[in-house]
Amino acid sequence: MTSINYYPNEPTKPIVKTSNVPGPESQKQLEQLDKVFDARAAYFVADYEKSDGNYIFDVDGNAYLDLYAQIASIALGYNNPALIKAAQSPEMIRALVDRPAPGNFPSADMAKILAKILQFAPKGQDHVWSGLSGADANELAFKAAFMYYRARERGYETEFSAEENVSVMENAAPGAPDLAVLSFKKAFHGRLFASGSTTVSKPIHKLDFPAFDWPHAEYPTYRYPLEKYEEENHKEDDRCLEIVEQLIKTWKSPVAALIIEPIQSEGGDNHASKYFLQKLRDITLKYNVVYIIDEVQTGVGATGKNWCHEYADIQPPVDLVTFSKKMQSAGYFFHDPKFIPNKPYRQFNTWCGEPARMIIAGAIVQEIIDHDLTSQVNRVGDYLFKKLEALQTQYPAKFQNLRGKNRGTFIAWDLPTPTERDTLLKKLRLHGCNVGGCSTNSVRLRPTLTFDEKHVDIFIDALSKCVTEL
Repeated sequence: MTSINYYPNEPTKPIVKTSNVPGPESQKQLEQLDKVFDARAAYFVADYEKSDGNYIFDVDGNAYLDLYAQIASIALGYNNPALIKAAQSPEMIRALVDRPAPGNFPSADMAKILAKILQFAPKGQDHVWSGLSGADANELAFKAAFMYYRARERGYETEFSAEENVSVMENAAPGAPDLAVLSFKKAFHGRLFASGSTTVSKPIHKLDFPAFDWPHAEYPTYRYPLEKYEEENHKEDDRCLEIVEQLIKTWKSPVAALIIEPIQSEGGDNHASKYFLQKLRDITLKYNVVYIIDEVQTGVGATGKNWCHEYADIQPPVDLVTFSKKMQSAGYFFHDPKFIPNKPYRQFNTWCGEPARMIIAGAIVQEIIDHDLTSQVNRVGDYLFKKLEALQTQYPAKFQNLRGKNRGTFIAWDLPTPTERDTLLKKLRLHGCNVGGCSTNSVRLRPTLTFDEKHVDIFIDALSKCVTEL
């Protein structure tokens, strides 16, 4: 399925009408918007009615080839016909107008909606619990992990003690136990309270709000190309694994769960090897720690598999897999029924996710399956990576640590300084390409799953021009 099949009217090339981005109309509208909404982070004001396929338009009439796709959250492209059809369905009208509270009043089509999502579940997972966002998915997963951990200690069917019922109302043990989630330095798992405590990407993400005293292990830092530094990278894995095990054994409170991204996205597109992810499984089993994989950004096909951690073939399967972004819904997958709390209302809220978003999620995964879009991502990703390797040969200082080979279009590289990275991103927008950064000096590519070779050629042409201007 090439983009021409989906988007026959998609622009054939970027259109840049303004000498600056944001252009004058975007600036005008941002000034108005800023009076009622914090618009300081906005790149430009988008015109979503005109946006088509892999191109996002702005209100100044500029059309950008989009390799950022709403911070990696658009799976199929703008104004996708299959999603428009789903949005106009009777099921969607009911979900939007009546917005069911599924925990108490599930709709007659709820099982069918969830079945479409579960056909896309990671290998080894056959249950799902829904949430509202990536951060919410991780918070819900932490709750599930804590309840599972304590149920295993107490006994799944054992009633809560009087002491637990009294102490929890004072936010005290044993009802509110002192348990920890282990995460990794440079990780990003969200900006809420528990997720914020596991996030270690940038200070700005978590300044000024209280945090749990939870451990942060070291995530491996590899040398590239991977095939050239196998021995060094293996030693780096072992070094970090030793730190993980020591933290679990010595932390001041029991480590109930471990959460990791198979590729740390906000933290700089740092990759974890198959060996590292499997060894973490061995460690979590040894110490009875719940193993959570955060696939919020890496999931839903962008790496060339439905779920990035499937490259590692982790055995036995991890306990929980969180998702959001390209799924356009959120939540976590699991397989052990004992992750369902022993009593109702423990894992619960009014909407238990969002039925309307679940319908869209089902339509997205059906399109990926029907059109085998992960195969396209692998093909296009290989083509793109080879083009970037050629540029790296020409400009090695501007393409440091090029990474993402054999991981679809989930590709990144480093610039020498944050200033150069930011300058490159601005120049790319002026050349009609919307691209994002991560960490301090990395460029990350996050196109849709319908991005194809003709888009690669346009991007590489613009990138080549921009690099020479740095």
